[in-house]
Amino acid sequence: MRSIRSFPTRFARRAIAAAVLVLLALGCAVAPAGAAVATPNANTGGTSAVTYSTATLNGSVNAKGDPTNYFFEIGTTRKYGTDTPLAPAGSRTVSVAVNQAVGGLRAVTTYHYRIVAVGPGGSSDGSDRTFTTPKIPLSLAIVGVPNPILYGDPLSVEGTLSGTDGPNHLIQLQANQFPYLGGFQNVGNAVLTSATGSFVLPFVGLLGNAQIRVVTLGSPTVISPVLLEGVAVRVTFHARATGRRGYARLFGSVTPAQVGSLVGFQLLKPGHRSSNVGGTVVKVGSRFSRVVHVRPGLYKALVQVNDGAYVSSYSAPVLIR
Repeated sequence: MRSIRSFPTRFARRAIAAAVLVLLALGCAVAPAGAAVATPNANTGGTSAVTYSTATLNGSVNAKGDPTNYFFEIGTTRKYGTDTPLAPAGSRTVSVAVNQAVGGLRAVTTYHYRIVAVGPGGSSDGSDRTFTTPKIPLSLAIVGVPNPILYGDPLSVEGTLSGTDGPNHLIQLQANQFPYLGGFQNVGNAVLTSATGSFVLPFVGLLGNAQIRVVTLGSPTVISPVLLEGVAVRVTFHARATGRRGYARLFGSVTPAQVGSLVGFQLLKPGHRSSNVGGTVVKVGSRFSRVVHVRPGLYKALVQVNDGAYVSSYSAPVLIR
């Protein structure tokens, strides 16, 4: 556990605390001869701010007028086994509320705890109490692999359902396709997460940009953040020599049809920015073609899409010698 520490034996840690307090008391004042030194009183209180991994332990200490320290014992049995650090409780003659935070707890686990007050006159144990940490809340994280995909290619939605009940939990893939007015619809069948809560969901036939999410089935309902999956147009690209020296016809096609979309031709320069060498637009029939001045090198075509249904895409490079 974080913020707590163990000592070899209960006797040893109480002896250490008592010795420290005796030294403090001697440094502050000398008790009259024959005066009795009272044992402090400790009362274990409830817990607060309990999460699956942390909690605040509460209690009260009456120091009976002598400098007093306190700590909490905590563990999964009444043998405890772990202590919080020593903390001062003062030297008042009335009960003073105290608390300490503990961390590193296990989810869905019952813990025993009690407060211990240690003063020059001895130590006092509070009563044993228990609390149970809750489950780790479920949460979903997803990615599209790849994103974007080329038109017609398969997509995988990968992710993890984290939390205590994440393994072997039913989940469902959902999509809301452009223009995002139809709402989320189930895609495929519900599947179980793995023993670690991970999953890979195939999405076949995504033919346009879509909002994608994964939801849990049953209670509680958990919904992943919405993933915007892009579908890039598929661009074919070719080059053909012309009768003019230093010129070539650059041509190709776009799927699906994107009539009017801009097409830019670029000369690739390894280690430097590509340079534009001309362009055209997609014609009826989803084709483009133009004669441009070229020199030897690798060229590619960029089709710029602005209708929201698809995303822009590059062709594979073509070598012109």
